[in-house]
Amino acid sequence: MQKRLDVITIGEAMTMFVATETGDLSHVERFIKRVAGAELNVATGLARLGLNVGWVSRVGNDSFGQYVLDCLKKEGIDSTGVTLDDRYPTGFQVKSKVDNGTDPIVEYFRKGSAASHLSTEDFSPGYFSSARHLHLSGVAAALSASSWALLDHAATNFKAQGKSISFDPNLRPVLWKSEAEMVEKLNHLAFKADWVLPGLKEGTILTGETTPEGIADFYLERGVKAVIVKIGADGAWFKTSASEQGTVPAVHVDNVVDTVGAGDGFAVGVISALLEGKTLQQAVARGNHIGSLAIQVQGDSEGLPTRNQLSE
Repeated sequence: MQKRLDVITIGEAMTMFVATETGDLSHVERFIKRVAGAELNVATGLARLGLNVGWVSRVGNDSFGQYVLDCLKKEGIDSTGVTLDDRYPTGFQVKSKVDNGTDPIVEYFRKGSAASHLSTEDFSPGYFSSARHLHLSGVAAALSASSWALLDHAATNFKAQGKSISFDPNLRPVLWKSEAEMVEKLNHLAFKADWVLPGLKEGTILTGETTPEGIADFYLERGVKAVIVKIGADGAWFKTSASEQGTVPAVHVDNVVDTVGAGDGFAVGVISALLEGKTLQQAVARGNHIGSLAIQVQGDSEGLPTRNQLSE
């Protein structure tokens, strides 16, 4: 019997090799193996906070795929919706080490990966109906036309059941044929969501608006219930369909180690708090807090806290 889940998310996981020394990747000789993927980062963060989380994907029947499955088990993430694919490999990436707070260089080896072959065939009605919330990201939407179709199908299903949906645009322009296609496809998904979480630059690209309120209004006018715009060092700005709005200041960090994963940490904070019945102000504050923890350690998900660490 399928256990009840709080959240299901869909995406790609890759094995990640993180340089242990700074400098050009071509000169680095030692790396640490980790697992990476925007949606998996969110699933990991939510699971560490005690939520029952399911992650839907495809991984290759190879050592990298087994490593991903081992990481899911370690984090307590339900892998019922993961298909072991004998035809296509698990993708991987190589990431540089930086010590000055700048974005690291990341090289991806994901073309033709198992996850890029996700499709509506991976939608199990019984499994998805076991969850009360669906979290989607623009990364999985960009993998392939069939992967986008799966996200669209899942969102339509959840919306028809009156269940909540969150959407993080997580723009990856290099994975799309054109910016116009990216904007059209991601906004199509965003309009089905209850909570949309763009960064300011992302929101400008997707809506043509240049202010947080303009971006929020663009989505609110199309049925979204709440829009939270990440505004960098200034924190985040939010507005709801009930015209509740405000700014939540960022958490100051003295030493930024690795910026990758900050947005995923923010999503973890917002989603977990809203599912607990917190106010949007409280949810955004938690998002800022967890995002600040994520950038103080090397790795995409290593800084995401447990429930006890969050309480501290």
